Amino acid sequence: MLKIKDNVDLKELEKYGFKVQKRVTVENYVVNINDSKCSSARLIVIPLSRKLIIETNLTYISDKLDILYDLIKADLVEKVSDE
Repeated sequence: MLKIKDNVDLKELEKYGFKVQKRVTVENYVVNINDSKCSSARLIVIPLSRKLIIETNLTYISDKLDILYDLIKADLVEKVSDE
């Protein structure tokens, strides 16, 4: 599982196109990664767990994951076990 590092201020995600999306009592950071092959795909960061989730209406994962790559290159992401 990928997650945003604990020492990263989540406001930093806004530099990468993320917007705060409010759902009932929770605010998630969301950026659309749509392309012609996948009409509805989003990269979501859950603030409490800091997990990175790719949400799509298809099983095909978009090849437009440049934002995720940019987060990794900026050293904002780490891989953790699912346990």
